[in-house]
Amino acid sequence: MFPWISSYVPRPPAESWDNPIMSGNPHAGWRSLSPELASRGFEQHFQEVSPDVTISYVRGPAAGPPLVLLPAQMGTWQTYEKVAAELSRTMEVIAVDVPGHGASSWMTGRYSWDAVGAQLAAFLRHVVQRPAVVAGNSSGGIFALWLAATAPESVAAIILEDAPVFSVEWPRFKDRDRFVYRGLVHAVEVLERPNRRLADYFRGQELPVTSTRTKRLPDWVVDHVIDPGVRRWERNHPGQPSGFQAWWAPTSFADMFRSLSMFDPDFARAFVDGRMYGDFSHAEALRSIRLPILVMHGNWMRLEPYGLVGALDDDDVNRITELAPQAQVQRFKANHVIHRYDPHGYIAAVRRFVAQVMRD
Repeated sequence: MFPWISSYVPRPPAESWDNPIMSGNPHAGWRSLSPELASRGFEQHFQEVSPDVTISYVRGPAAGPPLVLLPAQMGTWQTYEKVAAELSRTMEVIAVDVPGHGASSWMTGRYSWDAVGAQLAAFLRHVVQRPAVVAGNSSGGIFALWLAATAPESVAAIILEDAPVFSVEWPRFKDRDRFVYRGLVHAVEVLERPNRRLADYFRGQELPVTSTRTKRLPDWVVDHVIDPGVRRWERNHPGQPSGFQAWWAPTSFADMFRSLSMFDPDFARAFVDGRMYGDFSHAEALRSIRLPILVMHGNWMRLEPYGLVGALDDDDVNRITELAPQAQVQRFKANHVIHRYDPHGYIAAVRRFVAQVMRD
């Protein structure tokens, strides 16, 4: 069912790169601000937060309290384009490329919650310079949790947007809730190939719909539809991040390939081989946090043989509120990237929560 599992082999971390500041990212420093956001006063910047790590981010006008947006694994700040302009009416929106993603530095061989979290904490100190509401999607939400527990002086509140609290802890992530883990194994196997084809990311991938039904793209679609569309884009945009070009394709499809081409596969490998976790305890972090918390909970189901298909289940949410009684929970009938699948609901929830934080 998951043929790529048997092909996974550990790889020693890289020790040196030609560009020590940008740490091997072929698209480091790439500017990607859309005309729409530029017209709303957004600008793209690059901040060196440590001697070998530079973070790419976009920042809107100072219209209110700072809202720092941390995207999911394999995503870039551009996943927030649908919501950034509207949120910037009442907040100072700062959307970040997490190290290992987008135009930020890669930290190959060094990824962990603590190591990347320390770079994000430095970013809050150097760039934001006052307590911010930190909203993170998926792994970005775990970084928000880490920041609230470890650097509370820089954080006013956190929003956990379908963040895999508890489910991404080791060894549960590998042994019990293995669907996402297996997907990351596949991503590592595809993206680390010397002559990789980004279209192969879809090859063999199964999306369970029920316990007996799955969705899967036929190999002929990968070979004769997706791969030609990616290669067409790359021919027409030499030197740029990848994309997808076909008259029928939504922009989100091109966005996916752009993000994959800018993603350090060692970030995913760190989740697979266990380096990412360290001794960061989600439970201990929640117990220690006194700041306001909003939990956005998206769709999920638990199916054999996949385990949890989603980020966290109802038991996980209940445990969050037991450990952090101040946490508010809002459920969404939306898939994992809530700000993309339900942008209006996301904007409304963020506005209500930030207004409450500012009043209190």
